[in-house]
Amino acid sequence: MTVDIQATRDVIEVITGGWRAQALYTAVKLDLPDHIEAGRDTDPELARATGADERGVHRLMRLLVAMGVFEGDGTTGYRNTLLSTALLPGPQSMHDLCLLYGEEFYTAWGHAHHAVSTVSSGFEAAYGRPLYEHLGHDPALTRRFQHTMNAGSMFFHQVPEVFDFSGRTVVDVGGGGGQLLAAILAATPDAEGVLFDREHMMPKAREHLVAAVGPERVRLVGGDMFEGVPEGGDVYILCRVLAGWDDDAVVGVFENCRRAMTDPSARLLLLDRFVADKDSTVLPALWDLHLLMTTGGAHRSLDRITSLLDRAGLDIVRSAELPMENTALVAAARPSSQP
Repeated sequence: MTVDIQATRDVIEVITGGWRAQALYTAVKLDLPDHIEAGRDTDPELARATGADERGVHRLMRLLVAMGVFEGDGTTGYRNTLLSTALLPGPQSMHDLCLLYGEEFYTAWGHAHHAVSTVSSGFEAAYGRPLYEHLGHDPALTRRFQHTMNAGSMFFHQVPEVFDFSGRTVVDVGGGGGQLLAAILAATPDAEGVLFDREHMMPKAREHLVAAVGPERVRLVGGDMFEGVPEGGDVYILCRVLAGWDDDAVVGVFENCRRAMTDPSARLLLLDRFVADKDSTVLPALWDLHLLMTTGGAHRSLDRITSLLDRAGLDIVRSAELPMENTALVAAARPSSQP
């Protein structure tokens, strides 16, 4: 049997991906980008600042420089690149994402064989309870999770470009920390907002929304989208909140939104990533498998989400593409399905 050198190298590149991820996670855990930005940029200085052994820092940084995370060397000094700059503190920082993916989610992926074999959550296998239940018992992890979701919001500022929110009351169902609603309200001065999510999400969302748009333009409502949503909105948004739930539960949420849409002009706006079984690209397929590891959920195809909307009495009237292979779907209630 002839060994194909390129195939061998490709296998090594894939199988050592977890090592690269953990190297980056370790850099974030040690706050190396922050220290380098502050001028503590040599091996001895980083060791003193972090309390880590200088030899370990040197070996970690050697790999991270080779990966393009940093530039320079441990004697003359390291420099942040665009990649490591994204890990510095700020509204869109990837810092907490790296911590969450390097700790809890990395542990969940350690149960990949179990998750794939049983089509059940790797996180639940690792921690003994579902992700969202676990978040409700760990405020620090909840904050990290919210920041992680915020870091994935790079397309939020483009949502007002694909839908006109002018003069409308926008109800963000499962709105989390309020980043999407804040982006919409900031871009649409005559719109008002309602953030609807579970009670444990309210404190951080209130803090962010009040700072971003003021208290007079937004109302926060705690509750369960599977039981009902606030009535009378002009636009109901479901942004990346459906993948962890089965089809019947999702249809129930759609029905709750349809019943709350008391005016025929009201619309449901879905923002999500959809998978395709034919000619799939890596990113949707990867995130779909990640959902299995974390929640036991799955991304749906466009055909499948269309059929679930149909069951709830809703029809897609328009779609638009968003960055990072996300899609915006605009749905309206069929006249016979109006409440």
